[in-house]
Amino acid sequence: MHEKTLNILFLGGAKRTSIAEHFIKAGKERNINVKIFSYELDKFVPIAEVAEVIVGLRWKDENILAHLAQCIQDNHINIVLPFVDPAILISRHLGRLLPDIFIPVSDENICHIMFDKVSANDWFIQNAFPVPDNNTGNWPMIAKPRYGSASKGLIILKDDQSFARFKEEKETSDYLLQHFVVADEYTVDCYVGKNANIVSIVPRKRLEVAGGEAIKSITIKDDSIIDLSKQILMAGKFIGPITIQFLKEKSSGKVFVMEINPRLGGGVLTSIAAGADVVQYLLNDYQNIINAPFDQWRENLLMVRAFREFYFYADNN
Repeated sequence: MHEKTLNILFLGGAKRTSIAEHFIKAGKERNINVKIFSYELDKFVPIAEVAEVIVGLRWKDENILAHLAQCIQDNHINIVLPFVDPAILISRHLGRLLPDIFIPVSDENICHIMFDKVSANDWFIQNAFPVPDNNTGNWPMIAKPRYGSASKGLIILKDDQSFARFKEEKETSDYLLQHFVVADEYTVDCYVGKNANIVSIVPRKRLEVAGGEAIKSITIKDDSIIDLSKQILMAGKFIGPITIQFLKEKSSGKVFVMEINPRLGGGVLTSIAAGADVVQYLLNDYQNIINAPFDQWRENLLMVRAFREFYFYADNN
């Protein structure tokens, strides 16, 4: 059988070598030669080990769409996948410009909402999804940058005095304020097929985190989180890979939704290893093969992440 070629462009996939390797392996199983490209600001990134790095523009550059469209044309790209939050909306815009390219990203409006923590929190409340209360004075509270990611810039407010200092030093409208909940953190890896069917929902408890990403987590079949995830996916009419963050309060067991990233999460490899193979789902959708719902993934699969080194001769930039 003649081997086909499939070119996939990662947007901001600098450290996603493992997921790239999964795509290459899955391609071989289908007799497809998968080639990965990754759009980055720097050519010296780990994914260069398995992908061709395209040095590009910043996400806010006014020429980003035109440059990406040209890169897609020049490299005969078939699939585009965002791996960082700013690339989600860009992917949605690319989908309008290049309708023949497979870009599994949700509707532009819901992506806009989820990119802003304040508007996302309002959307959760409007749809009756549980969130921590935001009544100032219910100490301690946490202030989250409304456009932040990877747990950067979080501020804990312990009392009236610290809140007063916060208001003096910061613009409060730039933050989402919520009651600080003592809770276990869960990330849920979801996939919704292009025909809007929910294919898989896999909660994993974050046991250890570094730089906003889980470096130790375990899959858990928590029905309350799974059911709430289904409701959220249907309410937002999400499409493709979705990552939902929850808190489960230790004292009461109450579940609160924190945020949604309409893209692949960095820890999705745990769900893949548990049997919910989002790489296969994506390739099926690309090839117009219907994905059947799958809930027989392995519970209590523990993931621990190690560091890995990559080396470049960087004397000739």
